[in-house]
Amino acid sequence: MSKWSIFNKGRTIGSVSAEGGLILSDEEHEEGARITLKRGTGYVSVSLIVFGWIDHTRFFNTDSDAQREYRAMKPAAVSILSVINTEGISDIKIWEAISEFVRRFP
Repeated sequence: MSKWSIFNKGRTIGSVSAEGGLILSDEEHEEGARITLKRGTGYVSVSLIVFGWIDHTRFFNTDSDAQREYRAMKPAAVSILSVINTEGISDIKIWEAISEFVRRFP
């Protein structure tokens, strides 16, 4: 079964991202994704990267909203990875899965 694990042995937690946000949580999925929760000045953000496909960042006013969405985005990201890793799948099906994710998590 595929799973999420702490990115880079947790070394990024507490560091400042390139955009200036403090990294609160940072996980990677063994099939090719990374999700990061960051707090900046006046916002909290959740960024999901599906390697080679998308980099999608969302912004929130509260930690609790961002944490809730961070948890909700992880299984949805796994769904995208499942489509990407389906043998013989067309790019259009992958983009449909990504589009559905972005509609669900604007």
